[in-house]
Amino acid sequence: MINIKSKNQEYEQFSKLANDWWDENGKFKVLHQIRPLRIEYILNSVDKDTLSGLDILDVGCGGGLVSESLANLGANVTAIDFVENNIKIAKKHSQKNKLKINYICSDIENYNFSKKYDLIVLFEILEHLENWQRFIYKIKKNLKKNGKMIISTINRNTLSKIATIYIGEKILKWIPEGTHDFNKYIKPEELQEYILENKLKFCKLKGYLFNPIDFSWHLSTNTSINYFCTIKN
Repeated sequence: MINIKSKNQEYEQFSKLANDWWDENGKFKVLHQIRPLRIEYILNSVDKDTLSGLDILDVGCGGGLVSESLANLGANVTAIDFVENNIKIAKKHSQKNKLKINYICSDIENYNFSKKYDLIVLFEILEHLENWQRFIYKIKKNLKKNGKMIISTINRNTLSKIATIYIGEKILKWIPEGTHDFNKYIKPEELQEYILENKLKFCKLKGYLFNPIDFSWHLSTNTSINYFCTIKN
């Protein structure tokens, strides 16, 4: 029988880790390392050097790593996470850095947003949801005309299981053990098929990989493990 992590288990997992968000050498070290890569992909996707004036929604914002980067680039950022401790940490850190970010603590799968956004960011979120298809169907209604949704998630295959769970979590300890549930991983073709069925455009598929020679992360055409994609309204 396939055992899929429940929402309560996801909540407990991330609540325990909340205080580590802004420790660059702590349990979220990898997220700090790939943050420039995430921002590079976002800027490439919107074809701009700045995000000034754009209304952006950061879904599953955690401690606010990406939210602060977006705000520093001039975006009007709304960020949401269902873990209360994450939002407390994010608010405290943004206030320290004098950044205006609208943080919301709520269940992202059930929250009803009252406005529309130029860009919705979902980084490593879909593989933690109980029903990612239902969520995309709902959240796409909050895109402005010609708005975009940027997703990063994990492919589902033997290589990705070995890389993210056995190596990433258990051996190298890059990711806190128990973070991922392989059964929730999503193949790019599954995501693309669903997007096209819902009359949206699927584009800019990119992978990102770790280079063990110089210990750096870079964008790649290899999407066998982690990948980005952009969805256009």
